Amino acid sequence: MLIYNVTINIDESVHDEWLSWMRDKHIPDMLATGKFSHSKMTKVLVEEDMGGITYSVQYTTKDRATLESYYQEDAEHMRSDGQKLFANKFVAFRTELEVVSQQIP
Repeated sequence: MLIYNVTINIDESVHDEWLSWMRDKHIPDMLATGKFSHSKMTKVLVEEDMGGITYSVQYTTKDRATLESYYQEDAEHMRSDGQKLFANKFVAFRTELEVVSQQIP
């Protein structure tokens, strides 16, 4: 199992609009690709020197092949939507994480 993690710092001037768009449009659209089983959005509780508000959005996928399929078939389109709506109002970086262990009581 892999986690595709996107860390985003969003400018406070568009924060509320962006947060609604993420919850109501972008995350559901990501899940609708069929390449992720679920997602989790968390707010980073450390203040950034650059300002803004930082979030981590994690999308869980079953394997490398599925993630590669997302990159080839969906990533460009999914990223361009945010660029159009929130141009120059955010920075994002992406990280791939491998789940080594998961424990649920």
